[in-house]
Amino acid sequence: MSDPVFFSDVGSVILSDIAELAGINLPEGVDGSRIVSSAAPLETAGPDDIAYMDNPRYAAMLAETKAGICLVSPRFADRVPSSTLSLVTPVPYRVFAQVLARLHPSALRPRPLFSGSGVSPGAVVHPDARLETGVAVDPGAVIGAGAEIGSGTVIGANAVIGAEVRIGRDCSIGPNVTISHALLGNRIVVHPGASIGQDGFGFAMGPGGHLKVPQVGRVIIQDDVEIGANTTIDRGASRDTIIGEGTKIDNLVQIAHNVVIGRHCVIVAQVGISGSTTLGDFVVFGGQSAVVGHVTIGTGAQFAARSAVAENVPAGAKWGGAPAQPIKEWMKEVAWLKMMISSRSPGDRKSSSGNTGDDSQ
Repeated sequence: MSDPVFFSDVGSVILSDIAELAGINLPEGVDGSRIVSSAAPLETAGPDDIAYMDNPRYAAMLAETKAGICLVSPRFADRVPSSTLSLVTPVPYRVFAQVLARLHPSALRPRPLFSGSGVSPGAVVHPDARLETGVAVDPGAVIGAGAEIGSGTVIGANAVIGAEVRIGRDCSIGPNVTISHALLGNRIVVHPGASIGQDGFGFAMGPGGHLKVPQVGRVIIQDDVEIGANTTIDRGASRDTIIGEGTKIDNLVQIAHNVVIGRHCVIVAQVGISGSTTLGDFVVFGGQSAVVGHVTIGTGAQFAARSAVAENVPAGAKWGGAPAQPIKEWMKEVAWLKMMISSRSPGDRKSSSGNTGDDSQ
């Protein structure tokens, strides 16, 4: 079996450019014209590679790395081997990401699978749809009546773009994505299997049965949003569901109708946000968190994984737990519970199992 290299479009960057990205000066005597053409993790990097370090879990790997160059945060700078050139920056991961983008530009967003531009054989585009020059449509995709798609956008195989949908320029819509009743801005990435604009979960409950509430709103997604695989974003019931610019949404996230998400939020995998909830800018949710409907989350709030949010949360708060509460209070409760369990005698723990009697007959 062959061993393909999926990101073979390797560019190059010189050392002085990396220093400029990091906002630092190169050490005295270092050749700024040195070419860097590959990046690697600490444990496998060689003399021609650049690596990065900003996590104490990898301190042992840093001490043994063979990397030629290492972007490193100040607290670990004294642990870099003498054979490795250290570039000290408070944001090594961010600079490393910029270097990777220059080395492998095709990895920034999904590319066409079939052809660079134009409508591929097997795709179906309604005559009333309008595609600007430079749109690529892969086989099996369906684009409905009145849809408008901007130049540089890629529509993946078997994707379905509904009637009157608007998609801006330089977007990537992955395979098997469905988009309806939605307006998307520029430079948006939607990964495979995501569904955007379907009915919200709206029913008027009653003893005689549950009456469906028509969902007549839209989904509006602003510029530079990224949406993970198999995520679902419901359209609004009467208001619009809105995703603010720069927000990053992981795989397997559920966003319900009428939700408004601010700018540059980060929502990790398996989060569920119930209807009519509002998030401010720069909100962060750890994985598997859940939010009840009709609450407001303030700007900059952060939530630990598996948080269960059942009330309004002020701006800048850090919460965790189920039900979620300020992180310090939650950690005190966890510590107290752990102490109580560890302080009980083995006999107490055995009796609490409910199996202290003689089960023989």
